[in-house]
Amino acid sequence: MTLLALLLGYPIAYAASAAPKAWSIIILALVVLPFLDQRAGAGLCLARAVATDRGHQPAAAAVRLIGEPLALVHNSFGTIVATLHILLPFMVLPLYATMQKIPRDLLQAGASLGAGPLHTFWRIFFAALAAGVLAGSTLVFVLSLGFYITPELLGGGRTIMVSMLVSRNVELYDQWGAASAVGVVLLMAVAAIFLLVSRFVPLDRVLGQK
Repeated sequence: MTLLALLLGYPIAYAASAAPKAWSIIILALVVLPFLDQRAGAGLCLARAVATDRGHQPAAAAVRLIGEPLALVHNSFGTIVATLHILLPFMVLPLYATMQKIPRDLLQAGASLGAGPLHTFWRIFFAALAAGVLAGSTLVFVLSLGFYITPELLGGGRTIMVSMLVSRNVELYDQWGAASAVGVVLLMAVAAIFLLVSRFVPLDRVLGQK
């Protein structure tokens, strides 16, 4: 999930950073637009999942991009699509913020010294972007660990997340000890991730603070 978010989020963040200011604002507005309709975090996930559960894609069908509705419920594909839809802004925004701080003069200097486009990108641009990649990847990965409503509604029992495992141990099996153990392991895993990442990127940058 984190890798997919990075592969999809990088071109969006690069387009926003390279575009003129007016277009950059439009691109970022489209990225954060899904958050404008939320009343609560759970309500947002539920609304998206229910909308997907209808099984129809009227916009895509109107322009004849697809011949028939995609199967987006009771399978892993629909769960991945909905989860990426929710988590993508958490990857795009850290990448965009980091790209904005990279001096474009460095790329021009590398090109003037004879470096090719690929070499310039990898040794200069991507190296300076590493902090943003790490911050965005950490946010997406940690948030995806706690996903519950979206995989529960769209997965149809085929996609099991850690949070769902905790819930099922309590609700179905009445195993509070097992649920507590899974919850403690999840908490320790998240803490270990943040501790490891903080050695490379300041924690306030990972959390999106100044």
